[in-house]
Order: sequence, then structure tokens, then C-alpha cells
Amino acid sequence: MSQVLDTPPLKTAPTPAAPADDDLAALAARHGLSVSGARPSLPQYIRRLWARRHFIAAFSTAKLTAQYSQAKLGQVWQVMTPLLNAAVYYLIFGVLLQTKKGVPDYVPFLVTGVFIWTFTQSSILAGTRAISGNLGLVRALHFPRAALPISFCLQQLQQLLFSMAALVVILLFFGVPVAASWVLAIPVLVLQFTFNAGVSMILARLGAKTPDLAQLMPFVLRTWMYASGVMWSIDHILSRHTDLPSWVGPVLQANPAAVYIDLMRFALIDSFHASQLPEHVWLIATGWALLAGVGGFIYFWKAEETYGRG
Repeated sequence: MSQVLDTPPLKTAPTPAAPADDDLAALAARHGLSVSGARPSLPQYIRRLWARRHFIAAFSTAKLTAQYSQAKLGQVWQVMTPLLNAAVYYLIFGVLLQTKKGVPDYVPFLVTGVFIWTFTQSSILAGTRAISGNLGLVRALHFPRAALPISFCLQQLQQLLFSMAALVVILLFFGVPVAASWVLAIPVLVLQFTFNAGVSMILARLGAKTPDLAQLMPFVLRTWMYASGVMWSIDHILSRHTDLPSWVGPVLQANPAAVYIDLMRFALIDSFHASQLPEHVWLIATGWALLAGVGGFIYFWKAEETYGRG
């Protein structure tokens, strides 16, 4: 008879249980590890952004220099572009449509409106593409993404300052005297820059997920321009057309683009009086700047970890 030996079954090592998320978090905290690309707190984000202020300034200056590097006239186009736009608007609206009737110093009035509107328009268009148009930079380097829309707004501010030099020549040529009120241009530009940067950050976040938004924005901005009194006086139109609905006047006068344009006209053109401004205009301008600047910054920051992914 053959004897069958029963061999005991092999013992296998028990499968270790998957570590709980709490254990992984504790392990990471113990070794000083953090989630890559995680959104920092708002105060920390502001500190990081401030630490890169030199990058923001250098990036905006480099973009401005490269913008017309292929043109023979180079940086001259920084002034020529808004001037040519103003000449076209003068021909169409001032001469053909006669919007200059009843508007003193119409050429300084028009050029000021075109320059200030171009600042807002260019900032918003550039901000819309700030993330979607710079994915290589976003994915290659780690930095606060708000630096991009802010740097594009700073680029447009630098371009506006070149245009303002030409504007001063136009004002003097058409007999507008130098006045102490010209100093008011500084707070107007500060408020407008804050507003532009806030709107740019809102659209930068939206444009990061919906690139087609960049194709739609020129039509939106063109409509906004016609409602902002760039080529015509809101106060003059409202005084002539008294049959308009009661809500039209306050809406047109509280339009943020119109507020900043008219404040700049009030600062630079002596024939543009305070009576042509809406009541509490400085409060309105400050309110728009804070609403767009603070709200836009927080809205952009909340999606910080999603930019450049997917």
C-alpha cells in the first residue's frame, strides 16, 4: 500500500489593506509634502503674486516691444493706431452723422474717448486669451496664473501712456489750455486699470474653458463701445431725446466705460463741465473698480488649480 501524505496548504501573506486617505494625508504632512498645483490660500496667493511683480512688469514690457517688432515703423504704431481709429470715427460720426454738433472741442473730445476706450477694449481682449493663448507657459512654469491677465493689462496701460503723449499735443493744438485738473487723470487711470484687470481675470477664467469666447468678444465690445459715448456725448443725446424710457439715461451714465471716459474728458478738456457727469461719479467709478477688481481676482483665484489641465 502506498501511503499518501497530506501536505498542509501553503500559507499566503495577507494582502495589506489600502491606506486610508487620512493616513496618506498624515504621511504627507509628516514629511512636509503638499499636493502639486493645489490652490493656495488667498493671502498666500497675493504674497506669491507680489513676489513676482518684477516678472509681471518685464513680461508686459517684452510683449509690448514685440508687438510691432515686424513693422517698419515699430513702436510708432502704438500712437498711430488709436489716432487712425479716431480719424475714421471723426469722418463717419463727426462729419457724416454730425454727432459733433453741440459738442465743444469735438476733436479732443473724440480722441480722448477713443484712447480711453481702446485701453479697456485691448485689455479685455488680451485677458480673454491670457490662459488659453499661453498654455505652453502655464504648463511649463509654476507661478500665480493671475500674473498673465494682469501683465496684459499693464502692457495696455504702457501703450496708453504713449498715446497720452500724443493726446497732450492734440489738446494744445486745438487750444485746450493746461490746467490743474489734468492731475485728475492719474486717479482715473488707476481706477480704470483696476476695473480692466478685474474684467480681464473674469474672462481669462471663462476663456480658459471656452476658447470660442475669444471669437465672440469683439462683437460684444463693439456693442459696448457704441453705448459708451466714445463718438457722441451722452449728456447731449439725453437732453435732445427726452422721449427715451426713463431707465436709459441712468444706465448709459452708469456704464463703467462711459464713466472712465467722461472722467478723463472732465480732467483734460476745460469745456467739458461737471454738469455733464452723473451724480456721485467718483463713487460710481470707485465702486466699479472695486467690484470688478476684487470680485474678478477672487473669481480667477478659485480656479487656479485648473488652468492648463485637460
